[in-house]
Amino acid sequence: MEFQIDKVAELARLNLKPGEKSKLEKDLGAILDYAQKLNTLDTGSVEPTSHVLNLENVFRADEVKTSNAAEKALEHAPHRDGDFFKVPKIVQRD
Repeated sequence: MEFQIDKVAELARLNLKPGEKSKLEKDLGAILDYAQKLNTLDTGSVEPTSHVLNLENVFRADEVKTSNAAEKALEHAPHRDGDFFKVPKIVQRD
């Protein structure tokens, strides 16, 4: 398969030295030749998949439960006003 290594390097924003260009051209050529071999395989009887593993939903079912998280948090508040934290006023209007 033919390609222009300078164009590929430009698209990938690579600044290659002359020695790197020849090595990259050789390596990229080998990769593309291997990919071309894969195109010759007969995959007509292979069912298309989106993932190699048979994935299933691993989430648990939603269950409504009562919670006292707010009460537990407010237990440690130095000051509270009902169901709220009570803090000093820090914003003043002029």
